[in-house]
Amino acid sequence: MSQISAESSIYFNTEGYQKFNQFLEKNRFTKIFVLVDSNTHSHCLAPFMQNLKTDTPVEILEIEAGEENKTLETCSGLWGALSELGGDRKSLLINLGGGVVTDLGGFVAAAFKRGISCVHFPTTLLAMVDAALGGKNGVNLGTLKNQVGVIKNPEMVVADTSFLGTLEAAEMRSGLAEMLKHGLIADKGYWNRLNTLKNLDLDDLEGLIKESVVIKERVVQQDPFEKGLRKSLNFGHTLGHAIESLFLEQKDKKKLLHGEAVAAGMVLAAYLSSEIEKFPKQDRDEIKRNIISLYGRIDFTEEDKEKIIGLLKFDKKNEGGKINFVLLRKIGEPIVDREVPNSLIHEAFEYYLDPQQDEQQ
Repeated sequence: MSQISAESSIYFNTEGYQKFNQFLEKNRFTKIFVLVDSNTHSHCLAPFMQNLKTDTPVEILEIEAGEENKTLETCSGLWGALSELGGDRKSLLINLGGGVVTDLGGFVAAAFKRGISCVHFPTTLLAMVDAALGGKNGVNLGTLKNQVGVIKNPEMVVADTSFLGTLEAAEMRSGLAEMLKHGLIADKGYWNRLNTLKNLDLDDLEGLIKESVVIKERVVQQDPFEKGLRKSLNFGHTLGHAIESLFLEQKDKKKLLHGEAVAAGMVLAAYLSSEIEKFPKQDRDEIKRNIISLYGRIDFTEEDKEKIIGLLKFDKKNEGGKINFVLLRKIGEPIVDREVPNSLIHEAFEYYLDPQQDEQQ
């Protein structure tokens, strides 16, 4: 299957490259730019170029890998490079990389010359099931996540699952967190299937990736500009982004991957759901057990908790100074725009840090 649905612009593997090369032939771009980071330059650029069939001049743009480089300063450097290398309104920017490259590259394309075409080639599991889909583009302000950006879809997304073979296990787990989230907000059967995977086999994984893409596409198509339903895709992200920001900010702490922070955020959100929405405690404890077994437990001090709660005010879902959470009434039934008192957030951290339920069946 090369395409998820008739309305979709997401394609996979060999057929994805064929579709992409037809797109190049049809559009006759004046120049093609390929944005990579230092990792994808080493591991993905050569096989990508072998599959590229075009006579159009191609220029490679490279940024340093890592969330800390997802900044306006990096964008400014890329806009300068595009100008110097003769980029014009009929240029194409291809974003070959993980979530940082697709988020930042999409924003660079949307703003350069008031908008040039771009195509995402996600190379990580996280980007394939989440970051490259749905048209959200942007950058961080300091350590605050995704504060500046636009919603604008790429022309198409091509997922070459062979690139997943270049990833470390931690990067695969980071992407798996977003897949688990899709199950929790949309499909209990999908959640259950993901939890029977003791070892991620690439063949099994391809089908699961496509299921994840279908879930996200369905939500985005119903609410492209995040007025209501699309907010459900932020389950686990309100506290997850604050946790990620704290660990970016504090150089003495081990850097967390996005999915690792979101995984912790989902355990916290499950606890809040059980207290506010009467989410079944049995399901809450299952979420905690499964996530802790996959990701381990992050150690939070009392000072960390206070800083994380302080960072919540920067969350993009907030309105009128109110901090809004996505909670669950049951698996597959999310509730958006729920206010949560700080006292309950502290309780949620106590629940997360308590090892008592981890081994219970």
